[in-house]
Amino acid sequence: MTNSSKIEPENIDNSQEKGKDSYVKLAMRNMVKKRGTSLKHFFLTTFGLLVFLVGISYLTR
Repeated sequence: MTNSSKIEPENIDNSQEKGKDSYVKLAMRNMVKKRGTSLKHFFLTTFGLLVFLVGISYLTR
């Protein structure tokens, strides 16, 4: 009965390592999993910023 209620030290170490992941590491892992979505958002943002800058320069010339 005491063996079934014990928690093995290896399990504790693994759960603590997962809890120590930084926000940046988790974000990078998520970007790798969702590669297409991340690239689409990156290019849309780049295109939007470029259109904004060209529009502002046209209006203020």
